[in-house]
Amino acid sequence: MKYRMLGKTGLPVSEIGFGGEWLERHEESESIALIKYAHSKGINIIDCWMPDPKSRDIIGQAIAEDRAGWYVQGHIGSTYQNGQYTRTRDVEQCRIAFEDLLARLKTDYIDLGMIHYVDLESDWELVSQPGPYLDYVMELKRQGKIRHVGLSTHNPIIAIKAAESGLVEMILFSVNPAFDLMPPTDNIDNYFADTYAEGLNGIDPVRIRMYKICEQQDIGITCMKPFAGGRLFDAKRSPFGVALTPVQCIHYALTKPGVASVLCGY
Repeated sequence: MKYRMLGKTGLPVSEIGFGGEWLERHEESESIALIKYAHSKGINIIDCWMPDPKSRDIIGQAIAEDRAGWYVQGHIGSTYQNGQYTRTRDVEQCRIAFEDLLARLKTDYIDLGMIHYVDLESDWELVSQPGPYLDYVMELKRQGKIRHVGLSTHNPIIAIKAAESGLVEMILFSVNPAFDLMPPTDNIDNYFADTYAEGLNGIDPVRIRMYKICEQQDIGITCMKPFAGGRLFDAKRSPFGVALTPVQCIHYALTKPGVASVLCGY
C-alpha cells in the first residue's frame, strides 16, 4: 500500500480507503471480517457517513483492536430518525447522532469531523457562518472529539468555497471520469441520469479549477463515488459506452490534484 498526506491535516492515509456504505445489507460477521482484511492490506482510512446502528456497530467492532491504526471520517449532520437517515443542521439531533457514533465506534474521538453533505449554496452559507451548527462543530474540535474539520460535497462550487474559506482542512468529494464531465449541480441525481448531454468533452472547467485550488490551499481530498455507484462497470450505463475496471477508476481519481485517498465501496 502507498500513502499520501491528506493536505494540511498531516495524516498519512492509504491511497485506497474503505467506503462503508451498504454494510447494513450484509451479514455482520462477514462485514467485520472484510474491514479487518482491508486493514491487513494497509488500508487505514474509513468513512462512516451512515447513521444506522448496524453499520456503526460493524465498524466499531472491526476497528476496536487497532483504533489508533485507523483514520475515521465521521459526519456531523447525518442522523437516524424514525428508523431512517435524515440530514439535518438541528444541533440537538446532530449531538445525539454524534454521541451515538462515538459510542458505537467504541472511541472518544473522530479523526475527521465532516460537515455533512453540503451541495446547496444556501446550505453552505448556513454551515459556514457563526451559528448553532458551526458553533457545535467548533465545540467538538475544542474538546478533541474531532481532530480535524472536513466537509463533504458533490458540488465543485461548494468545494471551491470551502477550500478558500479557511474553515476546513480536507474535503470528501465525488471523483470519477463520468462525473468530471458534468457541469456543477446541486442535485446529485443529475449525475446519475440515464443519458448525458451531448457535447460533454473533457473535465468541466469548474472542476479543473476546484482541483487546482484544493492543491494550492493544501486541502486534501478523499474521494467518494469512484465507481459512480457501479455504473462505470456496466457498458450499457457507462457514458463512455464501455465498462471500466476498478483499477482504472481508482487510478483516474489518484491522478487528480489534491487527491489523497479513494474510498471504494466494497
